[in-house]
Amino acid sequence: MGMSALMTSCTKEDTAGPESSTPSDNVSNRSGAPAPGLDPIAQIAINAGFTELVAALSYVDSSLNTGLVDLFLNGKDQYTVFAPTNAAFQNLYTALNITKISDLPAPLVRDVLFYHVVEGRRAANSVVPRNGTRNINTLLQVGFTVNTAGQITAVGNTANITSPNISASNGIIHVIDAVILPIN
Repeated sequence: MGMSALMTSCTKEDTAGPESSTPSDNVSNRSGAPAPGLDPIAQIAINAGFTELVAALSYVDSSLNTGLVDLFLNGKDQYTVFAPTNAAFQNLYTALNITKISDLPAPLVRDVLFYHVVEGRRAANSVVPRNGTRNINTLLQVGFTVNTAGQITAVGNTANITSPNISASNGIIHVIDAVILPIN
């Protein structure tokens, strides 16, 4: 996913930046979805420095000819992306004893990426529940849950939404502090 304009589509108060590692105080913001931004998801990620996420998308796209980069750069469909920080990817690499995303099989990386994407434009108020947990169904057709604090419980681990509601022309990005895994 050749991504590039994350910070230009939102105000400074709306973002904690790609390396934020603490849950955002405004994750439970109950207001409606922000207006669509000017830049697509891919452009925002590139501009905001989500280099590991961009590398993962590019690797899958070039290895499997998926068209993901074009979809998230030029596509008109709306998506919600739970975008791991570079630090989240580095933590994954350390845990797996690898140095870069391309050390993993491309189909596995594709599945992990699909586990971070939901169809439609879903702001924090439709992701983070007021009470209990909310089930989120991903493009991988495997879901995860989100609790009232914005913590994601996935099949293989947990993550926190650290910067919600970054608006793109083709969706919304929620920054998370871990790569969520669809496998144990």
